[in-house]
Amino acid sequence: MHLSVPALLLLAVTGLLAGMVDAIAGGGGMISLPMLLNLGVPPAFALGTSKFQSSCGTLIAARHYVREGLVDLRACRLGIAFTFVGALLGAGTVQLLDSSALARIIPWLLVTILIYAIFRPEIGQVDQPPKMGPAAFYALMGLSLGFYDAFFGPGAGSLWTVSLILLLGHNFTKATGYTKVMNLVSNVTALAVFIAAGKVLYGAGITMAAGQIIGARFGAEWVVKKGARFIRPVFLTIVALTVVHLLFAGVRR
Repeated sequence: MHLSVPALLLLAVTGLLAGMVDAIAGGGGMISLPMLLNLGVPPAFALGTSKFQSSCGTLIAARHYVREGLVDLRACRLGIAFTFVGALLGAGTVQLLDSSALARIIPWLLVTILIYAIFRPEIGQVDQPPKMGPAAFYALMGLSLGFYDAFFGPGAGSLWTVSLILLLGHNFTKATGYTKVMNLVSNVTALAVFIAAGKVLYGAGITMAAGQIIGARFGAEWVVKKGARFIRPVFLTIVALTVVHLLFAGVRR
């Protein structure tokens, strides 16, 4: 599929905005995917191309968080392994099953998270004692959220962040860093499936990836410098927009 130069420039700007938002609080796919669809890219290619460009931005953000000491890769190696397995299962299952059931359930789960976070403003401000051991946490959440991200996707980053805060006691800044690492694993796994199926438009994907890399770097730097008080309002906004997006998509279906 051939895209005009103005369309490619628009995709570059879209990638920049999506990368910035995604590095801070997740939800960049709500910016990138609709733009690809609005430009006439077929849904399967739009999904594959969106995964390609988002994987590039997520890699930059995750690398920045690791280098800044927010993420200890040794501490989350079980999470990486289980997320990979879960994403592999999800990417395979999505070829066989309809994801419409999740489209009906997930918005209400995110509404619950949104309400809880609004009425508990103290959560995620500082580290808390964990309520679950790391091994059990990463086995459970890696498999389930890795599967979910590859099978359906919207809100996966928010679910990771909240889980890390509530169950492992991380603050918002630390949880954001670990979320990006887990998102990177599931994104790359799903992307491999799209590449194998030939569902990636590399011209559009590379153009958006260039913007993603710049946006992700800026977003990650803001997270490190400004901390939990900066992330929380952005996170709540992204969760609310994800709910609206999913409910609106459900009505259109």
